[in-house]
Amino acid sequence: MSHAKMSRRLAFTLIELLVAVAIIALLIAILLPSLIRARDQARTTACLSNLHQLALAAKTYTADFEGSYPIALDGKNNWDLTTALDSAGNSVKAGGILYRLPPPGALNLKIFQCPVYVLASDPTALFTGYNYNTSYIGHGVGEAIVSPVKEWEVAAPATTALFGDGQGTAGPNRFMRAPILPEPGTGGDVVAENTRAAGTQGFRHNGQTNVAWADGHADTLPTPFTTTGPTQVFVARNTGFLSADNSLYDLR
Repeated sequence: MSHAKMSRRLAFTLIELLVAVAIIALLIAILLPSLIRARDQARTTACLSNLHQLALAAKTYTADFEGSYPIALDGKNNWDLTTALDSAGNSVKAGGILYRLPPPGALNLKIFQCPVYVLASDPTALFTGYNYNTSYIGHGVGEAIVSPVKEWEVAAPATTALFGDGQGTAGPNRFMRAPILPEPGTGGDVVAENTRAAGTQGFRHNGQTNVAWADGHADTLPTPFTTTGPTQVFVARNTGFLSADNSLYDLR
């Protein structure tokens, strides 16, 4: 057999090439959804790990500070991050109240960043996406109750939210809010309804949200509750509260 004839037999015909392309496209169409699901599941798992570590850090904090949970806001610093100046005088993000537990810097700042949440419009807002139960646990300066609660005051730690996927009406909101104005003297916040609606959870993990509870475990909840009680202030798209009432926030 001549070299020319051998070359013609080894080459692809146009039909064979089109068939090969069609098969590859079909395989991609079959495999891509599975790959996307695997990627999303990996991100959800990473998020749950972050929240679990935050809950453990809060427990360490209570052990070092006479049982007290970290305050959500002390007037200068937030529970997660603060703004500081570097050696050149530039404003940078630095670890906040929880980050500075003994030994200082023991936490990796990356655990404050939800792997799904990206705030492309603000590249300086690194390490964001989580919020802290400010309504009933962290309290803080500017709140009706300033002092955070003690660990032993949480009567149902397995069903009291501590940290979660924060996302409100104007992006990430680090202060988690319960949905309903509480009865006086019950230990909850008394913020305005628009503030309450901003302190919701982001249901960004395939329509679900991740939560770390006061006992340290973290899991995923599927259902957003989207109004704030009698006044019916509706929250942002793809956000919501963990429960229709304050039961998953209230420490009693």
